[in-house]
Amino acid sequence: MLDTPHPTPADPTTDCRALAKALSGLHFVGGRYVPARSGKTFAVVNPATGEEVARAAEGDAADVDAAVQDAARAQKEWAKVPARKRGALVHQCAALLKAHQEELSRLIALETGKALRTESRVEAGVVADVFEFFGGLGSELKGESVPFAPNVLSVTVREPLGVVGAIIPWNVPLLLMALKIAPALVAGNTVVVKSAEEAPLTVLRICELMNRILPPGCFNMLSGFGPECGAPLVTHPKVRKVTFTGSVETGKIVAKAAADKLVPVTLELGGKSPMIVFADCDFEKTVAGAITSMRFTRQGQSCTAASRIYVERPIFEAFVAEMKKAVDAMVMGDPLDEKTDIGTIISEGQFEKVQGFIEEGKRTAGATAHECSAMPTDPALKKGLFLRPVIFTGLDGNSRLVREEIFGPVTVIQPFDDAEAVLAEANDSEYGLAASLWTNNLKVGLDLAHRLEAGLVQINQNLVVQANLSYGGVKSSGLGKEASLEAMLEHFTHKKTIMVNMA
Repeated sequence: MLDTPHPTPADPTTDCRALAKALSGLHFVGGRYVPARSGKTFAVVNPATGEEVARAAEGDAADVDAAVQDAARAQKEWAKVPARKRGALVHQCAALLKAHQEELSRLIALETGKALRTESRVEAGVVADVFEFFGGLGSELKGESVPFAPNVLSVTVREPLGVVGAIIPWNVPLLLMALKIAPALVAGNTVVVKSAEEAPLTVLRICELMNRILPPGCFNMLSGFGPECGAPLVTHPKVRKVTFTGSVETGKIVAKAAADKLVPVTLELGGKSPMIVFADCDFEKTVAGAITSMRFTRQGQSCTAASRIYVERPIFEAFVAEMKKAVDAMVMGDPLDEKTDIGTIISEGQFEKVQGFIEEGKRTAGATAHECSAMPTDPALKKGLFLRPVIFTGLDGNSRLVREEIFGPVTVIQPFDDAEAVLAEANDSEYGLAASLWTNNLKVGLDLAHRLEAGLVQINQNLVVQANLSYGGVKSSGLGKEASLEAMLEHFTHKKTIMVNMA
């Protein structure tokens, strides 16, 4: 079934560089590898070394049309497959991805700069879990019996929408792709994914692996840039649902384009997540939780990163000191080295953006920049996009570092004295994705949890997205939910009413 112009290494493989080269210049459409119709490619760069590790196919409207047409043809037959059978096939995909977990871990570390031990293996494992979870939900595509009249049988059924266009980001591309395509496929839709230009390789490999099990055309993968490839996917007349994760600015463009076609859209658009720490917390657990919450191992490149930390004044100084000590102990280095805790920033553009925020913070009167960890000393990494994590104190609530999403290893810690005042500060944001509270007084914690303006609030923990827990924000953080049965039913099916007059 596969038609690739390049030799592939042993299967599965731990030689991520050989695999990257084998995937060069290719989309995956209609059950096979194909080059871009224009023949164009663009560089995929290892951000830890600056080396070009592959070329990605540069898709355009012609590639999009070919993929969507294939997906539309496949969807008619895929929708006829019984829902539990669709789920079983997706479940088989999960098992295959587990068998390739180390391969996928190394490839994603190579192209994104995320540390293998602390980040990439975790993501590759979670992606298989997501497919496993949704694979078991085929039998939940149920309708209802509606008591309309004694002589009328009235029922509802759940039907797929058709072709789903999915646009994914670069920070956790495997997980965020899985959250979109797993429920879409089980619900009877087919999918065309546009990968992030910074991280197109591992998702392409996943697509090929899953196509060993799924019928051709059900799952298609394109790479390219937003205006030339993403926009034609959103506006294609046969795409009947759009799901997007990315920036607020691009999300608004996607929403407007979907509105012009009157098709549903799911948007996950980032955040500025507050972490509120009370003096009665479990101190050591909370400091460790702050490290996890800030996603320092991912260089802070997370929409749920705790980039605003509010600490009750009696423990403020001790908390800052202990947090800096903990981050100082983390090792920054080669993402593929097992000793590495912290990898790199994804790209030069993102690196410059984050540096700009850091320099602005350093210039602010009264602010202190606590720089943590240490730059790698390996000469092979001298061109790498490594950035020391920074903890800022002394910034007020009007600072851009407090109000805007940085998407880098930068957090601001501020003291507070009053629960109502800190709640008001936490809610004073255009974002509303996630938040966490750290206290042993669960009465206070639950009260504030109900009043925080966020789609996901955690008390005494800050886990990443988990299958079976509804995930999605309010305000500028987006529209719709992911990761749950609700997401599959409400965002990837429509409800049809059928009435039978038996009089």
